[in-house]
Amino acid sequence: MHDIRAIRETPELYRQRWDAKGLSGSELVGQILGMDERLRSAQTALQAAQAERNESSKKIGQAKAQKDEAEATRLMAQVETLKKTLEEQTEVERQVGEELRGLLATLPNIPADDVPVGADEHDNVEVRRWGEPFAISSPKDHVDLGEGLGLLDFEAATRMSGARFTVLKGQLARLERAIGQFMLDLQTEEHGYLEVAPPLLVNDAAAYGTDKLPKFADDLFQTTDGRWLIPTAEVPLTSMVMGQIVGEEALPMRLTALTPCFRSEAGASGRDTRGMIRQHQFNKVELVSITTPEQSGEEHERMVACAEAVLKRLELPFRTMLLCTGDMGFGARKTYDLEVWLPSQSKYREISSCSNCGDFQARRMDARTKKAGEKGTRFVHTLNGSGLAVGRTLVAIMENYQDEGGRISIPQALHRYLPGLTHIGGDA
Repeated sequence: MHDIRAIRETPELYRQRWDAKGLSGSELVGQILGMDERLRSAQTALQAAQAERNESSKKIGQAKAQKDEAEATRLMAQVETLKKTLEEQTEVERQVGEELRGLLATLPNIPADDVPVGADEHDNVEVRRWGEPFAISSPKDHVDLGEGLGLLDFEAATRMSGARFTVLKGQLARLERAIGQFMLDLQTEEHGYLEVAPPLLVNDAAAYGTDKLPKFADDLFQTTDGRWLIPTAEVPLTSMVMGQIVGEEALPMRLTALTPCFRSEAGASGRDTRGMIRQHQFNKVELVSITTPEQSGEEHERMVACAEAVLKRLELPFRTMLLCTGDMGFGARKTYDLEVWLPSQSKYREISSCSNCGDFQARRMDARTKKAGEKGTRFVHTLNGSGLAVGRTLVAIMENYQDEGGRISIPQALHRYLPGLTHIGGDA
């Protein structure tokens, strides 16, 4: 949720930033300020009517004490009129308030000052790249590799679940499990993240607080009792501070989890229909940081480095992109994407997205912080990123570590998780 006072005090900032997001900033700000004026007018009228009713009620008692029945009758009639006014203004306040909150809930976060202005992914800025693409003649994609080894079964998955699911078997299933464990160990043992095993189902408040509702309801799966399957562990991890006041001495709070993620991919019709790039169910290691406003910029850069470390250890070529205003997610102030090299496509593909949301989510979930010994509170800043998507990392390893015979070498960093196994396919 946006700070209405900030919009009121700096309307031009919001006009410019929403324009940069591809929205009509002037129209939106005008609409918001118009609603705000109506709401405040109703609140002023309501307060005035309440004060007048209270004063009249007091005078009724005085008139009766003086046996001035005519004055008492007049005042009682006045109170009845004021009662109707109160009911009317209360309804106006409710309706306009709901309308304003509903509009604000659907509007994206405003970009940070240093985010490049652009329309889409073509305007993103490459920050750096690491490693050289593997020299592989006639590389196979992960689908042909996995099916050729008899360890990837899309047909069985389709029979039981439909499109955008897969079945991993044998050594490939072991490799995926090893990847997830390696990521968790790296982030907890070396980068100081606390491992959490969160619920996979959340309520409306958690989904709303992490900006998944109401705008992205169609991208989620909902259960028959009204709860939501998590699209990412960002939702439960960030929601751990929902409605809480966290002491500044406890920040930054760094959390990580390896969970299944569930997405309907409602807006991905026709995109990445082959293979494991875009699935309804996949595993991911999520990174979440809760910080003070002063810490969030530095924490964002640190989080990106923690995600990059996974690809470096696995020796997978990648590049780091700063997303432009038109390509950022709904709740982000600033986002870096990591894109890993896929030989079969001869291009880099997203494998991690690390975002600083500022106080955008904190306002929606009322997550605050305070200094020890002080009364005042302020909203925390929340950050989230993939560290990494396990399935896409598996795809990258399969394609970058393939040999001409269709076997897949196992990166050195994973050897301790797969004792005695140096490659997938054939004899170890």
